[in-house]
This record gives sequence, C-alpha cells and structure tokens, in this order.
Amino acid sequence: MQHSTRTFYNSLSFLYPAIDYFLRGNKMCLIEEVNRCVPGKLLEIGVGNGSHLSLYGSHQIVGIDISESMLRKAQRYKHERIELLLMDGENLLFPAACFDYVVISHVLAVTKDPDQLVNQIYQVLKPGGKLFILNHFTPANWLRYVDWAFQPLSALFHFRSSFHLTDVKALQRFSLEKQTELGKGSYFKLLICRKP
Repeated sequence: MQHSTRTFYNSLSFLYPAIDYFLRGNKMCLIEEVNRCVPGKLLEIGVGNGSHLSLYGSHQIVGIDISESMLRKAQRYKHERIELLLMDGENLLFPAACFDYVVISHVLAVTKDPDQLVNQIYQVLKPGGKLFILNHFTPANWLRYVDWAFQPLSALFHFRSSFHLTDVKALQRFSLEKQTELGKGSYFKLLICRKP
C-alpha cells in the first residue's frame, strides 16, 4: 500500500464529515445514476467514512479504502449487503470480471497512478460492466487559473489540483456512455463508462 497516502487519510478522517458535506450534492447525483441500474455486484473504491452507503439501492456492495481509520468509521453504516475491506485500488485483490459496477468518487485526482487504478478496474469489471466516475477535472474556464495556482501546494494534500480528463489514458479502454457537468463552472464531472 502507499504508506504516505494511507497515513494522510488516517489523520484526515476526523475532518472528513466536513469534506463529505461539501461534496454531498455531487455524490447524490452519482448515487441516483447507480440506482437506476439493475441490482448487481458493486465495488466502491475509496469508500471513505461510508456515510452515503445507505443511499445505494439493492446492489451487493464491496467498499474498499486505503485508510484503516476511514473503514472503522464506515463500519457504522454497514449492513448485510455491504462488505468493507482494507485494500489499495491500484492493487485490487479480486478475481477478473467479478463486478457489474465500479464506483470511484473523488479518487482519481488523489491516487498515485490514475492509469494503474483504471486498468485495475478494467480487470475486475465484467464485460458490459459500468464504471462511474465522479471527480474534479480542470475546466477550460477561469477555474483553470485557480487549479494552476494551487498546484505547488496540492502535493501536500495528496491531490492533483490541475487535473484533466485527457491525463488518464487508460479511460480510452472504455466507451463513454454519459457525461454530466456538475458544480460551479462545471468543475466536477460525472462520467458513466462501459467496458466493451
């Protein structure tokens, strides 16, 4: 596992409710899209404190996180259709083609190697399976200057402030089914991708 990242998120876990509150509206849009799908086996990478888990429909959920502290908090929201595991999304320990859906919410810009993460997802998704991505992507408007200005400090927060969809080459392995712009200045995107 990425030791420095795990340590950072373990120490951040007490602040996560505030971060979660700020991002909740976008996450609700994501979960609504997931719940429109027929029930299946769903992997959520970077499940965090798990406060949103009860909002999923009747999917069988496996939630993973790199942070032990986050997973301890997520245990409060666990029920019979949820399994929580300590695991790194860049090194998934699941059989090939075993999930119908994979969800990554605000994970791509904080993982060490986004292409490695997406390639791992490709392996564990069934053919025809869907990948749901919610993340900030630097837009071509005035917000790109904010991202650019924050970039020198962003590494301290294990975060890429200047981050573009084209940076993740592995997404070309998927077909894009739907893209929704969210947030002020379309700073966030909700992508629904399908594995061929």
